[in-house]
Amino acid sequence: MRGTVPGLPSPHPLGGTLPALYADDSFAQRLCRGLDEVLAPALVTLDCLPAYLDLAPAPADLVEWLASWVGAALALHMPDQRRRQLVAAAARLYVWRGTPTAIRTVVELSTGQVPEILESGGTAWSPDPDSRLPGWPDPGLIIRMQAADQPIEESQLKSLIAAFVPAHVPWRLELRR
Repeated sequence: MRGTVPGLPSPHPLGGTLPALYADDSFAQRLCRGLDEVLAPALVTLDCLPAYLDLAPAPADLVEWLASWVGAALALHMPDQRRRQLVAAAARLYVWRGTPTAIRTVVELSTGQVPEILESGGTAWSPDPDSRLPGWPDPGLIIRMQAADQPIEESQLKSLIAAFVPAHVPWRLELRR
């Protein structure tokens, strides 16, 4: 939580911005000093906003807040570096939403494992009109991976995958023991 920081000087004291009429008014100056103490942390935060939005030096609680902006589900016990990589890549991955590349990348960033992705569809070319079509007849997607040593819960992983799988395609996550 952010709050007041005792002794933090305000980068923009309010007392000096008052009209000349209040420059010698002790009550107005004391009121402004009291407001300076309350506003100083907010002003310092706003002055440093680009550093807060940069994921490398951002505080951990702000990384979680930025994750909510881009719809990334973060597990509490996920390593900090992996959390930051997932949040940084999430907005870029929405461009590739619905593709195996996006699904593979988001699973790899959240678990550290490269999943096996099986799709029902496909394209092929053949001079023989009776050749076998690629894939299988029912639409679907299967994501297979090892269940051991996952830094994210299965329900969180499913909600993260659901954001990148096309809405009209049934899919399932298979965790191998």
